Amino acid sequence: MDLKQKYSQLIKGEALRLGFSTCGIAKAAFLEEEAPRLEQWLKNDFHGEMKYMETHFDKRLDPRLLVDGAKAVISLSYNYFTENQQDENSYKVAKYAYGEDYHHVVKSKLNELGAFINEQIGEVNGRVFVDSAPIMERSWAEKAGLGWNGKHSLLIQKELGSFFFLAELIIDLELEYDQPFTTDHCGTCTKCIDACPTEAILPNNTVDGSKCISYFTIELKNEIPSEMKGTFEDWMFGCDICQDVCPWNRFSKQHQEPLFNSHPELVEMTKRDWEEITLDSFQKVFKKSAVKRTKFSGLQRNIQFLKD
Repeated sequence: MDLKQKYSQLIKGEALRLGFSTCGIAKAAFLEEEAPRLEQWLKNDFHGEMKYMETHFDKRLDPRLLVDGAKAVISLSYNYFTENQQDENSYKVAKYAYGEDYHHVVKSKLNELGAFINEQIGEVNGRVFVDSAPIMERSWAEKAGLGWNGKHSLLIQKELGSFFFLAELIIDLELEYDQPFTTDHCGTCTKCIDACPTEAILPNNTVDGSKCISYFTIELKNEIPSEMKGTFEDWMFGCDICQDVCPWNRFSKQHQEPLFNSHPELVEMTKRDWEEITLDSFQKVFKKSAVKRTKFSGLQRNIQFLKD
């Protein structure tokens, strides 16, 4: 076994020990195929008011511009699926936001993995990423052999479905690279396309982000367009429709991360509770949650939009 193989196995073993579901490694290089797709997506204004998607175009496509001398992109997945359900007649929150903010939880694990690499292998230069920088994480996960991009543009894994976070560790160390995932196992299935109430999922494996319920309820800072009335199916923060209908998610398993357990009040709240929520209650229930991203005023706006 050569050093590259040894180091790769060490890293993958530690990643699984830390609680990551899967770990794969790809060679750091320019994303040639993705460049024209990203350019066209932006030209079509599918990013809506997410102007940050227009910046750092080159960095999004080349990890070597994010980490000097980058040799490897380590992609990891972290399960967040839960069988715990909100009151079915309540306003809905996407499953990923039930517990503590994943940015902090997963980033902490990544930092531990980075420290392990430096202890076991030697001084390695690198950066960790959890949805926090201009990096095309689904493309890198595919290149690292973790799964394929579904029609809803989310990564799917045969054994786990799609309810997981993606994270990356870019380092300047040569490793053994995994074979990219090249088979699309969605086939002729169009369940996610058919189920999307705002028609955000296009037939050509593209998502018009400016039509997505998650975009309207989280990213959009202005008023939600009146023409969207009646299309949100009671989703007030994010949306899981395309994942809930995906046949591959019958293989989703309950996560094992205590910090992702839902706040007891969240799953019990009725529509009336949400409509009467105070700033104090919001700060208590969502103290460490990703829902804080939309702020109290944003959540009130979303609730009012669903209520009217």
